[in-house]
Amino acid sequence: MDAVRVALLREVLAGTEWPAAARRFAGALRSSVLPHGGGLLLVGTAQYEPWHLAAHLVDEAAWSGRPELAPTLVRHRARPGDPAHLAVGLSRLESAGRGSTLLMVAPRRPDAPLLERVHDARRAGATVLSLDGGDAEVHGLAHETLTVAEGAAEVDLDTVQHLVSAATGENGLPTVAPGARRGFRDRLSRLADQLTSPPPARW
Repeated sequence: MDAVRVALLREVLAGTEWPAAARRFAGALRSSVLPHGGGLLLVGTAQYEPWHLAAHLVDEAAWSGRPELAPTLVRHRARPGDPAHLAVGLSRLESAGRGSTLLMVAPRRPDAPLLERVHDARRAGATVLSLDGGDAEVHGLAHETLTVAEGAAEVDLDTVQHLVSAATGENGLPTVAPGARRGFRDRLSRLADQLTSPPPARW
C-alpha cells in the first residue's frame, strides 16, 4: 500500500461517510454470524478473489476472540492438493442454509452460475451480504449491501474492505487485558502499516 493510501486511511476518511458505513456493514456481518454460529462463507467473482479480506478477517477473529468471524474462502478455481484453507470450491455454497452467512465481494456483476448459487443459498435460509460495485442483481440477492461505485471519489473497493475488516472485531468484544482495546483510528493506522508489508504467508 502506497503512502497516499495510508494517508487516506488515517486522515481523510475521518471526514467522509466511509468509516460509519463500514461500521454499519461490519455490525450487520457480526449480528448475522455471531448469534447463529452457522459459519461465514466469503466468495468473490471469477475475476476477483477476496483472499486479502479473508486474511484480515481471520486476524480480526483472533484479535477479538470471536473465531466465528474467521471466514471460509470459497474459490472459483480450487484444486485438489491446494492447502486446506484454499481448497474450498463453489460446491460449498450448496450446503449454505439457515444459520449460514454468505459475504460476496463483487466489483462487477458475477457470472450467472455464481448468482444462481447465491440465490439458492438465500432461498435455503442463508443471510447474504455484499460488498459490490452497485450491480442491481447483486443488490436484489443481498440482505445488506455496501456499495463502492467504480471511480468513487474517496475510496476504492480494496480500501473499503480494509475498513470493514478493521471494524468487524470492534463491538461486543470479550474482556481483554487493559490497554488491549484500540480505537478505530488506531486500528486503521496499524492495519495500514501492516499493509505495507507482504501478505500473510499462509495466504
